Amino acid sequence: MLTYVYTARESGSGNRVNAEIEAENERTAAKILMERGLTPLDITLKGEKKGGSALLNRISSKQKVIFSRQLSTLINAGLPLVQSLEQVRSQTSNKPLQAVIAKIVTDVEAGSTLSAAMARHPKAFDTVYISLIAAGETSGTLDKSLERLADRQEKDAEIISKVRMAMVYPLIVILVMIAVVIFMLVTVLPQVQSLYENLPGATLPIFTRILLAVSRAISQFWWLILVILGVLTFLTTRWARTGPGKEVIDSLKMKVWLIGPLFMKLYMARFARTASTLVGSGVPMLKMLSTTSSAINNVHVESSIVAVAEKVKGGRALSEALQGDPNFLNLVPNMIHIGEQSGSLQDMLSKVADYYEKEVDNQIKTISTTIEPVLMVCIGIVALIIVAAILLPIYSLAGKNLIR
Repeated sequence: MLTYVYTARESGSGNRVNAEIEAENERTAAKILMERGLTPLDITLKGEKKGGSALLNRISSKQKVIFSRQLSTLINAGLPLVQSLEQVRSQTSNKPLQAVIAKIVTDVEAGSTLSAAMARHPKAFDTVYISLIAAGETSGTLDKSLERLADRQEKDAEIISKVRMAMVYPLIVILVMIAVVIFMLVTVLPQVQSLYENLPGATLPIFTRILLAVSRAISQFWWLILVILGVLTFLTTRWARTGPGKEVIDSLKMKVWLIGPLFMKLYMARFARTASTLVGSGVPMLKMLSTTSSAINNVHVESSIVAVAEKVKGGRALSEALQGDPNFLNLVPNMIHIGEQSGSLQDMLSKVADYYEKEVDNQIKTISTTIEPVLMVCIGIVALIIVAAILLPIYSLAGKNLIR
């Protein structure tokens, strides 16, 4: 049972009533209110914000995979669509997903198709999901489309998880290194200065004095540094979400040393996996390209796919349209060409996806083995600078004592 917040008008007095009610879905809640002599004006799921974005953002990929697999199994077993949706809703413990399914059930009962009902929740179901559901409904293979969706979501989530893990390790090392440097500058280095202050005529080396100035700045203006870093982070994040900012970020992802090959292979795997899933569900070529372009999450690859779609629309083969595009690796059009000639485009796209998913794994291992010595060298250089700033004054002081 779901809890709804409603606003209704009493039939007799005309007074407005604001309260809560428990019901299976929004339609059932409205029926209960009318049986009580109330005219429903507004019925909203408790805790849901306007547009439902706060709820939908909390539906994880894993929960959507489970939803797809359960719904596929129930439909394959011969249960009616509405009954299958109700069964899945009762089995999930995720409240936001329950709310979305309840609204889908209401729309389907009102005569809407499943794809149209899901399309009203773009935060929960992307364009690839909607296209595959629509194709499954048209071909009568909705259960198979849902199964393909679950497979695609699992593979995509697995790859993204591996990429994030590869990025987390160096980030943690860098943050620890920064913390150690700040600690040395703020606590250890000022002690060297206090030692020199007690010696008449002693002067600190220029290198140590520079680091001491940095130390004083951190100690006295740490709050200002945090404010500046916070503002810069906020502005950079806002800029990265704009068109020009996204273009720069996406370009860097594909070209920066070490991570460039990783992201290129990730995009190729995502393109091939999504295209294979759509083609296997009977989605037309132009619709497949349009849907795939929105699933890549890179503006440059997306624009290339849009350009390819125009060439295909003009009568060229997909492999020919992709040939020579700088945002696609050469293996992709070559394998697609073989698939077009042999009439097994879906299988070839699936093989391309499998190949690049393995390549992503290998690239992550390469990054791990490369980044460790690079980080060790960086840590060594930083340690040398700090040690030099501390030892140079001591050696200088010892040298003066020896001369005397």
